[in-house]
Amino acid sequence: MGLNDIDMMLRLFIAAILSGLIGYEREVHGRLAGFRTHILVGVGSTLIMLTSMYIFDIYSDRATPDPGRIAAQVVSGIGFLGAGTIIRFKASVRGLTTAASLWTVAGLGLAVGAGLFIPATFTTILVLAALFFLNRVERGMIRRDWYKSLEIDTKAGASQLQEIRSLLSEYDVEIKDFDVKRSSSSEDLIIKISVKLLTNEYDNEIISKIRELDGVRKAGWSILTDS
Repeated sequence: MGLNDIDMMLRLFIAAILSGLIGYEREVHGRLAGFRTHILVGVGSTLIMLTSMYIFDIYSDRATPDPGRIAAQVVSGIGFLGAGTIIRFKASVRGLTTAASLWTVAGLGLAVGAGLFIPATFTTILVLAALFFLNRVERGMIRRDWYKSLEIDTKAGASQLQEIRSLLSEYDVEIKDFDVKRSSSSEDLIIKISVKLLTNEYDNEIISKIRELDGVRKAGWSILTDS
């Protein structure tokens, strides 16, 4: 293969940029698997590929089976562990970033086992940057409020749900799921509606009109996350 540490770190960095661009595109379109998740998967798969190539290179002059097959088995096996961290709760999917980080850590283990200490260290830095620093970028610069949860406290009863649905349809808000339960502290009902918005321009206006409905005590938005 003939790649030195600088070459491998460059490839890892390029993978982070390319996968991040795709993740950004998904992010601005309100997809739940976004910026950080794509970077983790891209960097992790690159590291595993480099590790497989490195192992094949050092064993190429021996009459033994390709040791790179081990990496392939680890990549397949880690999927079961990653799937266990993903939870779907109504319209929200949580645990994608954790699943991707577990998968990347599997790549780190293969790399360290093969003696690729510097690329593994550099990958760790990239992953930590994605998890810690890019989280602030997501919250500050990238719009993550396409998917929201609308929570309404009302005493008018579940029949009011039809009024709320009609009001949301006027703003082209797509209802993904909803749940109605009785408040533990009063006879009021708590209506939680998971929605997808085409724009955030009318967020405050929607809340204001819902609060004007008979029996509504309070209403507000919360953002669905995929961490």
